[in-house]
Amino acid sequence: MEEKHFKRTTVTAALPYANGGVHIGHLAGVYVPADIYVRYLRLKKQDVLFIGGSDEHGVPITIRAKKEGITPQDVVDRYHSMIKKSFEEFGISFDIYSRTTSKTHEKMASDFFKKLYDDGKLIEKTTKQYYDEEAHQFLADRYITGECPHCHHEGAYGDQCEHCGSDLDPTELINPKSTISGSKPVLKETKNWYLPLNEYQDWLKKWILEGHKEWRPNVYGQCKSWLDMDLQPRAMTRDLDWGIPVPVPGAEGKVLYVWFDAPIGYISNTKELLPDTWEKWWKDPETRLIHFIGKDNIVFHCIVFPVMLKAHGGYILPDNVPANEFLNLENDKISTSRNWAVWLHEYLVDFPGKQDVLRYVLTANAPETKDNNFTWRDFQERNNNELVAVYGNFVNRALQLTKKYFNSVVPECGQLLDIDKRAIEEFKDVKTKVEALLDVFKFRDAQKEAMNLARIGNKYITDCEPWHVAKTDMERVKTILYISLQLVANLEIAFEPFLPFSSKKLREMLNIDESDWGQLGSTDLLKPGHQLGEPSLLFEKIEDDAIEAQLKKLEDTKKANAAASYKAAPIKKTIDFSDFEKLDIRVGHIKACEKVKKANKLLKFTLDDGSGKDRTIVSGIAKFYQPEELIGKDVLFIANLAPRKLMGIESQGMILSAENFDGNLSVTSILREVKPGSPVC
Repeated sequence: MEEKHFKRTTVTAALPYANGGVHIGHLAGVYVPADIYVRYLRLKKQDVLFIGGSDEHGVPITIRAKKEGITPQDVVDRYHSMIKKSFEEFGISFDIYSRTTSKTHEKMASDFFKKLYDDGKLIEKTTKQYYDEEAHQFLADRYITGECPHCHHEGAYGDQCEHCGSDLDPTELINPKSTISGSKPVLKETKNWYLPLNEYQDWLKKWILEGHKEWRPNVYGQCKSWLDMDLQPRAMTRDLDWGIPVPVPGAEGKVLYVWFDAPIGYISNTKELLPDTWEKWWKDPETRLIHFIGKDNIVFHCIVFPVMLKAHGGYILPDNVPANEFLNLENDKISTSRNWAVWLHEYLVDFPGKQDVLRYVLTANAPETKDNNFTWRDFQERNNNELVAVYGNFVNRALQLTKKYFNSVVPECGQLLDIDKRAIEEFKDVKTKVEALLDVFKFRDAQKEAMNLARIGNKYITDCEPWHVAKTDMERVKTILYISLQLVANLEIAFEPFLPFSSKKLREMLNIDESDWGQLGSTDLLKPGHQLGEPSLLFEKIEDDAIEAQLKKLEDTKKANAAASYKAAPIKKTIDFSDFEKLDIRVGHIKACEKVKKANKLLKFTLDDGSGKDRTIVSGIAKFYQPEELIGKDVLFIANLAPRKLMGIESQGMILSAENFDGNLSVTSILREVKPGSPVC
């Protein structure tokens, strides 16, 4: 395909939903790669605009508002402020971060819809949707719950079962009910306006499948999957009272569909920032449009929004949509509803000053072509073994040695030996390598190339041993440290898109004002005689206790989720009292307890059962108790079970335990002192 040349680039990052904070899945999928790319273009002195904002309409916001007894506006005001502040503190360098409740956005989205309506680009359809007769309103998919027809989980939503992940239609739910009133909804006719995606299918196939084969395989593949099916008209309006009112006759009580409204936010936020020149960023063919999104938004940014722009006319279309896959957390899917996430605003409190550590780890684990996994142990190891031990260590050695031998003044470079020439040869192409990767959105590999500079530097300074050479040849030390300092200066430039806070700190140590991307790979970035600043540690080790605290937080979340979702097992079939009387349940005093060899689950108990003889019982509770915890306790046991052998030991009964919501077993005991052998009646 012929290479295109553009004068400027509009970069958008998916609008986060303003009913909660931003978590590491959002960061890895969208905001860190988008910020790396924008910083890279700025360093190259290219004309670029970075647009962000909060998505503030839709059903989940109204659900949260009802649950908290506040207005939807209260909800979005709270979370918009939180998200915006978190992004600022984390270094996501938007040119504007606005919102879809702004007056500018409301007018632009309304006018956009009205033009499509006036031009006959929308179709009007009447369909049956669920209606709550008690609340007197139509129900959006998230206002309907019921039993999933696939996994039979009770609590599936009208659009998706979060238990098994199946996409659903509300009419598929078994025993549906309204989350507003709790009543059973009825199907009732309603009118809405639809975007006829089917009419644009041939155009989409040509535009994407023929014109954008350079898109990431996961993006191209998902688009092809959609386009291989017959696209259907999609409703662009909803029967809700929270959103932008539909600006056409007969649409009272309806608002624009959040997925019609939200992407227009990219345009309205640009207009808010640049009221007089916004059109060149959205309508000039010499502008390149890039959308950074997660894979769950591919269909909207590659099919729905482009059709909206095409139908409207006058707008450019996305040139690339480098969507990422999902990031899991500790081998489990991130879930906001289960609070299974690492929230950015909490991270910034728990790890102050360590924005770049998270940026580095999320880029190193970027789910660019497949789902990836974040673990706190990997976070710690990458910080300690890479940022501290490789990058930080090299920088500190080079600067401290220069301070020690030359009072932090860059020395003259003398005659180059073969070892010096090899080191220079190894890093001279770094600019070409990093650019080649960033230009095609391979951020993970580009960061590896940047880190490779530090590895080259560490090896060079270790092999040259200037601390030993200084005893006999200070002229040689000058050359070694000159080259080392050039590598340090190159690291500052190479890492600026990835780790902006660290690069800023390193510039202060090098006593320079700005990064010059055009000089990346050069060996004369720091001139002889240049006075360096005071060296300090660029990164610091993260200790085990900080990681244990995060793991405990997740474990507590897991327990809370299990408790919240716990439902007691169904009561067993009714029995006669005479059947119960057949069981001889008694009190036993535990005299001794030990683990059964070669059995992970079994404990061997010696009980005083009141008979004057010891009783042996083997019980499968070794995962839940240490033997010494149980010695001396009084427990309940069934005395008249037929003996059976377990691991060669004859067990004479069963100790009674209760199974908790989280699967833990708790041995049953008694509240007052009772003699061994006392029967339960």
